[in-house]
Amino acid sequence: MLDKVKTSDVYLAVGATDLRKSIDGLSIIVQEKFKLNPFSNSLFVFCNRKKDKIKILRWDISGFWLYYKRLEKDKFQWPDDTGASHI
Repeated sequence: MLDKVKTSDVYLAVGATDLRKSIDGLSIIVQEKFKLNPFSNSLFVFCNRKKDKIKILRWDISGFWLYYKRLEKDKFQWPDDTGASHI
């Protein structure tokens, strides 16, 4: 599960991301926009414009994981700037 993942870094894709993108589209954002390796031991977190959905991309030894969360009432607190933020 996600809470047991040992990662080296967590990166937020600040601002809005089109969450219609799946694993391939999100990994291209990681590679081309942020100049990072999607196959690294990191989590890459994306949020939609309405701030009610997030996707988390993670690589493990056999393939990608794509976690998805949709809030029914609340909103995520999400930075509005563009670029990648390391936390």
